[in-house]
Amino acid sequence: MKLARPVYLAGTAITPFIGKGNPAFIMKGHPDFGRKENPSLEEHLTAAVQQLIRTYLPDPSVVDRGYVGNFAGELFCNQGHLGAMVARADPRLEGKGFARLEAACASGGTALVTGVDAIQAGADVVLVAGAEVQTTFRAREGADFLARASHYATERSFDDFTFPAILARRAKAYKETYGATDRDLAHFAVKAFSNANKNPLAHMHAATMTLDRAATASDDNPNFLGNPEVRDHLKVTDCSQVTDGAAAVVLASEKGLEKLSRPRTECAEIRSYGFATNPLGKVTNLLRLDTVAAAVREAMRDAGVGPGDIQVAEVHDCFTIAELLMYEAIGWAEEGKGMELIKSGRTTLEGDIPVNTGGGLIGFGHPVGATGVKQVAEIFRQMKGLCGAYQLPRAIGTGLTANMGGDDRTVVSMVLRNAS
Repeated sequence: MKLARPVYLAGTAITPFIGKGNPAFIMKGHPDFGRKENPSLEEHLTAAVQQLIRTYLPDPSVVDRGYVGNFAGELFCNQGHLGAMVARADPRLEGKGFARLEAACASGGTALVTGVDAIQAGADVVLVAGAEVQTTFRAREGADFLARASHYATERSFDDFTFPAILARRAKAYKETYGATDRDLAHFAVKAFSNANKNPLAHMHAATMTLDRAATASDDNPNFLGNPEVRDHLKVTDCSQVTDGAAAVVLASEKGLEKLSRPRTECAEIRSYGFATNPLGKVTNLLRLDTVAAAVREAMRDAGVGPGDIQVAEVHDCFTIAELLMYEAIGWAEEGKGMELIKSGRTTLEGDIPVNTGGGLIGFGHPVGATGVKQVAEIFRQMKGLCGAYQLPRAIGTGLTANMGGDDRTVVSMVLRNAS
């Protein structure tokens, strides 16, 4: 979508992303086990919104509209109606219009699109947040909840862990067609953990990963699927994390920046977005993310840029095979050549097209409704030099996001420009 009215990303907030494997996550063996509880969905959402207000939104009464990305609040937390939940974060938000958006793992991106559209329609300041808590049930029960992002009637029976199995099917097809190996895919996990080790907000900040471990099935890195057709094509280290967390951003028109007393030079501009969906349960090509390609193509076309102009990117690495296929859908690699790009080092922090600098879904974590919002927040943070130990060493002018819901069924892609 080419924007008729400029939209600026004027500020961001991200809570710590936590879950199993993070020292702050309370589970059996933790010193606070039995004395404290992990933060609730409301607490994560409220923390992100209040952090945003403290840092970038001193007068929340200027907010015209607000949107919340969340996938499964009713299932994991018995809580829906999350637009009205935001109004509990600060009394100055009471009476404002807030709504929740749901599009599986693209819920956050869809909330952002709705926020951008609100500014196109005349709003000046829009608050967009995303949040998810997914650690309240055992893994097998949680997998059933997450399977609602598939065509449940026809795809749920594929495996107890439906989505890992669906993406393992893509990994199997890719390996058989192009000769990729588990070791090729392991490079994505190693990059994700390495970046997360530099990011104090990341779920896997304290966990390390070696290429040998990520490439090899073992007792602590098992092939955990039950379906024998795809079992050998996915290990634990190929998967994104089951994470709790939240993120929030404030969007503004030029008039909105005046209301916020924010100079353009301290902002990023959302130049365009691509938004595409395809029918549930009807993937026609296991070797390509067609919906990602369509959304990214729209976003880049309307921003007047190409794949070679992107200087930093946040893409949806829900599984290692997904990041590989993202490279090809975006146009950085020919079909069948994505594994060569990761092994070249070009997408690391030291490379010319760094991808998922804070760790992505595998390292930073994947609180589903927050992911799309976190992606644009991370581009903003890189552009403004706010990333600390994982800050890129050069000025960043153009960034790209690709937030995918389901098995490439709903995708939001955004092109951002540093408004310096």
